[in-house]
Amino acid sequence: MTRNLPSREAPSTGRAVVLHPVLKSAREAGRTPEARLEEAIGLAHAIDLTVVHTDTIRVNRPRPATLFAAGVVETLAALVKAKRVEVAIVDAGLTPVQQRNLERAWDCKVIDRTGLIFEIFGERARTREGSLQVELAHLSYQRSRLVRSWTHLERQRGGYGFIGGPGETQIEVDRRLIGERIARLKRELEGVKRTRGLHRHARRRMPYSIISLVGYTNAGKSTLFNRLTKAELDAKNLMFATLDPTMRVLKLPSGHPVILSDTVGFISDLPTDLVAAFRATLEEVRQADVILHVRDIAHPDSAEQKEDVHRVLRDLGLGDAVNSGLIEVLNKLDLLDDEAKRGAYNQARRNGHAVPTSALTGEGLDTLLTLIDGRLRASRQIVELTVDLADGAAMAWLYDRGEVLSRHDDAGFAHFKVSLNAADIARFEHRARDRYH
Repeated sequence: MTRNLPSREAPSTGRAVVLHPVLKSAREAGRTPEARLEEAIGLAHAIDLTVVHTDTIRVNRPRPATLFAAGVVETLAALVKAKRVEVAIVDAGLTPVQQRNLERAWDCKVIDRTGLIFEIFGERARTREGSLQVELAHLSYQRSRLVRSWTHLERQRGGYGFIGGPGETQIEVDRRLIGERIARLKRELEGVKRTRGLHRHARRRMPYSIISLVGYTNAGKSTLFNRLTKAELDAKNLMFATLDPTMRVLKLPSGHPVILSDTVGFISDLPTDLVAAFRATLEEVRQADVILHVRDIAHPDSAEQKEDVHRVLRDLGLGDAVNSGLIEVLNKLDLLDDEAKRGAYNQARRNGHAVPTSALTGEGLDTLLTLIDGRLRASRQIVELTVDLADGAAMAWLYDRGEVLSRHDDAGFAHFKVSLNAADIARFEHRARDRYH
């Protein structure tokens, strides 16, 4: 499949060709080569590259030196020159030798899928924590490669140096220097992790359950977050539009407030180093009382994207949630025709833990909030608690958060039998320890 694409109107950071190798031995997890190519094009657009040519290329026998056969390399060299290509994106993993040899053959910068994802994350991280996490992952990746940065392409944005900049010198960074920087970054991130732990401890003392959004990149998480909380997150139609976690208070139909948390999107073949680096951020998901898996139900690879998200969640130790605890948000109903929309509703009825929605139009969101409310109520336990009569705030908290089944008072204490969810029980116990010990 070959396509010539017009330049995009947005300011460009370089003319690019996007190539998806169709490897005979590769497992495409049900995806078509065309779908994989479209995703790679979306990744290129995410850093404002002007994609001037795309192609899927069948590779029957990967060459150790160049991946592609010699004739293919020569043909692409002529195309790169004719179209004045500055960056060639190969949507697969390249060895350092393959990357260097293709750069020499094509006389342009070459980056593979992992390098492209790192570049996007380097540009998008806004907080100090996000920047540290991306730099750590990038250096861990580079330490095993030590490929020189290409310096002929003007740099007009952030990023982490796979696509070089004007006036930059090519520096051969040795393993010792990279190792020292990695050690410093890890120490800084440990401090960030401790701070996050303190924030989580503080939230446990508050009367709020945590609802976490997860999903494939560009599934509509930020649009859903904005719609539910009246927030104004950047919800562009781009890969990885959100990297840094954001939290807002949301009121459920029962009147109970919860904290809604938006997180980084996942993607197939997400670099292992990135998953490891963002583990501290994704701890927020592990602490959630309810996890909403937002899916782009209109995407042709929706089922495969679902499996990719489940794979990352299992890597985070959330296998039980994947097996039984996720609420599936079947998003982007507005993009479906009537027949496909009926199919989504039928799927939800069979599932019992899925809700068809359109974050853009608001369709289905009332049903979603009701399901969240029901999930939190179903997780409640009946416990007996004793509260000092002087602690009016604690008693008000129990009436607000739980269902008080009975109460009797004696000289100094109120004795409650109350229905609370597990998270609220833990919060109350933390509060009691802090107050009375």
